[in-house]
Amino acid sequence: MSADTPEPDRPDEPGAPAARAETDPPARGGPTEREPAPYAATAAPPLGGAVEYAPGGTGLEYAAGYPFPSPAEPDLPRGRAVRLALLAVLAASVLGVPLGLLWAALAPDTPVVKVPDGAIYAEPQPEQPIAADGWFSLLGLGFGVLVALALWFLLRRVRGPVGLFAAVFGTFGAALVAWQVGRRMGLADYERLLESAPVGQAFSKPVDLRAGGIDWVLGVLPVPHGNLLLPAFGAAVTYTLLAGWSRWPSLRPEREPGPAELSWGSAGTPAPPAAPEPPAPGAAAPPHG
Repeated sequence: MSADTPEPDRPDEPGAPAARAETDPPARGGPTEREPAPYAATAAPPLGGAVEYAPGGTGLEYAAGYPFPSPAEPDLPRGRAVRLALLAVLAASVLGVPLGLLWAALAPDTPVVKVPDGAIYAEPQPEQPIAADGWFSLLGLGFGVLVALALWFLLRRVRGPVGLFAAVFGTFGAALVAWQVGRRMGLADYERLLESAPVGQAFSKPVDLRAGGIDWVLGVLPVPHGNLLLPAFGAAVTYTLLAGWSRWPSLRPEREPGPAELSWGSAGTPAPPAAPEPPAPGAAAPPHG
C-alpha cells in the first residue's frame, strides 16, 4: 500500500475512527444515537372543514382542536326568545292565584277578641301566625322548584340566562299574587266584624305574612324581603343546578355522532404518518451520507 493512501485500521490516521464507527454494528440490546424515536407524536387535525368526532362515552368527544357539535335545534331569534320568556313570566304569575288559595286553605286563621281599640290575640302567644308563615314558605319553595323544572323541559330553546330570568321573575310574581290572594280570603268579613262586633266577641283573623312582605324605601321604592323571596330562590337554585349538570355545553340537546362519524380525522385530512418501527436487535444501522 502506497504512502499516499492511509491504512483504515491505524488509529493515528485521521479517517480511522469515523470509518470504524460506520462499519461496526450497534451494541446488542441498546439503541444508538442514529436510531429513530420509538414513539412519534401525531399532530392534531387542523381546525375547520368537516371534522368528525370521537365515539360518545369515551371522554374525548371535546378534545383540544375539535369544535363542539352544534345543537340539534336551531337558535331562536332574540326577539322571539324574549317574548317567550315574558309569556312564561306571565303564566307563572297567574299560577299564584291557585297557590294563594291553597295557602289560605291549609294555613289556620288566628283567633282574636274585640277590644275598644280594635282586636287582640285570644292567646298570649298564638301559633297560627307562625304556621301561616311556615305553610307559605313550604308551598312557595316547592312552587319555585316545579316552575324551574317545567321551564327547563318545556322551553328548551331558551335555556340559559333568558330561561333563568323567566324562572326567577315568574316565581316572584307568583309569590306576590299568592300573598295578596291568600290574605284577602275572609278579609272583608274580618274588617266588618272589627267595626261592628261588640267588645269581647271572638272571631278569626285571616292568614297573613309576618316573616315577609314589602318595605317601601322613601315611600317610592318597594323592597321585598323574607319568605316572599323563597319561590324565586328555589327556582334560581333549581335552574342553576340543572344547567350545571347538563351534559351539553349549549344546555340543549346536541347532534349525536352517527356511525360514519366515529373516527378522529376528517374526511379530507390525510392520516398522520405512523411512527417508524425500531430496528431489530443486531441489525446494522443505515449508512450516512
